[in-house]
Amino acid sequence: MISTSASGRFAVVLLILAVALALAAPSVAADKAAAKGPKSPVAAAESRDPNFWFQKGALCATYGNNQAAIRYFGRAIALDPGHSGALFSQGVSYGQLGNYTRAVSDISRAIEMEPQNGLYYYGRGRTYLLAGEKDRAMQDFRKAADLGDEDAQAYLAGAR
Repeated sequence: MISTSASGRFAVVLLILAVALALAAPSVAADKAAAKGPKSPVAAAESRDPNFWFQKGALCATYGNNQAAIRYFGRAIALDPGHSGALFSQGVSYGQLGNYTRAVSDISRAIEMEPQNGLYYYGRGRTYLLAGEKDRAMQDFRKAADLGDEDAQAYLAGAR
């Protein structure tokens, strides 16, 4: 079982990932809209920027509203099917709700997009662990640790 501190670190890492992705990929549409003036609340709700929805999903997930997070991540994915961060995060939210099959599916798709992302392997390993599949979890934790993920390294060090 994962300790509370590992789960807490995982939530913090997810939030940091959301912020980093949002800062790394500013929207051209958002820049054009800012030049025209402030958006109305209706325009914001109709945003075509996948990062807008990703950020909303990350905020909901951070505060434990995984149902809403899944909806927002889904909107980000619909706008940008290659948004691996949204896929990963949606998978984590499904895992938090106990839908481990869907969680593993989404996270695995994110891994296919970014096979060198240790956080994704750690997230899938955590999901496997929650699902009671310790052998698969350990495989993913080892892969994540090999890719430099500190949470996976700490978990493996404590599992010895």
